[in-house]
Amino acid sequence: MKKIYIIINPVAGTNSKEQIPTLLNQHFSSNLFEKHVFHTKHQGHAFELASKAVACQADYVVAVGGDGTVNEVAKALVHSPAALGIIPMGSGNGLARDLLIPLDIRKALEVIADENVTSIDYCKANEYIFFCTCGVGFDALVSEHFAEEKHRGALTYVRSVITEYLKFRPETYHITFEDGVLEKDAFLVTCANASQYGNNAFIAPQADINDGLMDIAILSPITPLDVAPLILQLFTKQITKNNKIHHYRSGKITLKRKNSGVMHVDGEPIHMGTTISIEAFRKGLQVLTPRHPMPQVYDVPSFFNYITRWWEENVPF
Repeated sequence: MKKIYIIINPVAGTNSKEQIPTLLNQHFSSNLFEKHVFHTKHQGHAFELASKAVACQADYVVAVGGDGTVNEVAKALVHSPAALGIIPMGSGNGLARDLLIPLDIRKALEVIADENVTSIDYCKANEYIFFCTCGVGFDALVSEHFAEEKHRGALTYVRSVITEYLKFRPETYHITFEDGVLEKDAFLVTCANASQYGNNAFIAPQADINDGLMDIAILSPITPLDVAPLILQLFTKQITKNNKIHHYRSGKITLKRKNSGVMHVDGEPIHMGTTISIEAFRKGLQVLTPRHPMPQVYDVPSFFNYITRWWEENVPF
């Protein structure tokens, strides 16, 4: 009998989690699975629960929530026999989207019940583990602003982007790769293990979560005229065609900046010093993924509808 631990973050995203226990009973027979369900009570609790699940020799540990919850659970499973399951219920769902895990709850449960286990890479920024992206500059400040908001969701994220853009100033970064050195003024520097931030915003469309390397995206300082094309390319996997952004590939980098400040790690803001060492580790996490994944649909019109709604509600005429 397989042991499955389900860790639910009740405040992640905007959707109710009340139906999850009932759906679990429908998808996991008590004859085949020994189920244990937990609800998180504070930040870091998901990591504690997942660590206990590993100690109890769990076969599968399922994260029900957003990218923050998935990160907490997954980092407890690194280099363990337990496999991560994801029921994506956050605002971005970056890792789930990259692995083509369905956003529909029932279909995500079917993926877990199918027990198809694959191995993926993970990365570290200093001592902080991440699975999708980490970064400094504009996107890190946006993550900090977004984390302070009472209400999550795409509309809130758009508001955070606009607010930070109006006051942002680029920084100079000194980056040491495995095969060279670069010093550059940048709007942002993102290290991508997965191809996207979340919400199908592809900062590194060619990133491969199984190759032992990171894709490093460096965006040069931009003007207001650059914003619309960048957003469109970000959501249509065409960002590599923009001459303001440059992509590099490396298993390890050291990033230096003049001042300490915020860095985002899988979307969560963390204060870092002036020197940050970032490294990829190959196939260190087992994950339950679709056996026959369905192609993603890039919902660009919906994103622009969010922008239009925010503008109408917040900008006086």
